[in-house]
Amino acid sequence: LAQRDMDAATMRIFALFLALLLTGCSKPSWHMTDISGAMPRLDFRMTAEGKPVSGEDYRGKVVALFFGYTHCPDVCPATLANLTDMAAKLNSPDLRILFVTVDPDRDTDTVMSDYAKAFSPQVVGLRATPNQLANLARTYRVAYDVKKGPPYEVVHSNAVFFFDKDGKTRLVTTDTSNAEAMAEDVKRLL
Repeated sequence: LAQRDMDAATMRIFALFLALLLTGCSKPSWHMTDISGAMPRLDFRMTAEGKPVSGEDYRGKVVALFFGYTHCPDVCPATLANLTDMAAKLNSPDLRILFVTVDPDRDTDTVMSDYAKAFSPQVVGLRATPNQLANLARTYRVAYDVKKGPPYEVVHSNAVFFFDKDGKTRLVTTDTSNAEAMAEDVKRLL
């Protein structure tokens, strides 16, 4: 009986050791929310600097996708500044930040291009027709509304979606304040 108890105790210790060893080998968890497989891949047709672009044009790059507008007083510039800070920490040519306007009547191609470039060459301002915008927003469950007033009011979701180099949706966040944590996650995607 004592030998059997020792064998059982040895097996429990071995199982615990193996579990701890395997835990040490597992991948670290994400800082952002992993939505792999929960949403469609990056697919759109819009304009950037007045030229047609599509989701296919960004294959081979990790993409951060954010919806907003250039007249936004707080959330949009703060989010783009945080994403630009993340991009600077990574210093990778394989990252693009796509900023989609939800206010295409005021945000012309020129306005979008100038606004995006003010943050970083890695930020691309995208503009769409109302139908293209509505379809893309619906695809990624982004809410927005424009009331042309007076007063002129625009509201929108603040989610940022991250796509891997194959265009597959991988991560989402609504808090971009920790550029270091975002950079760690995106580095894994790169």
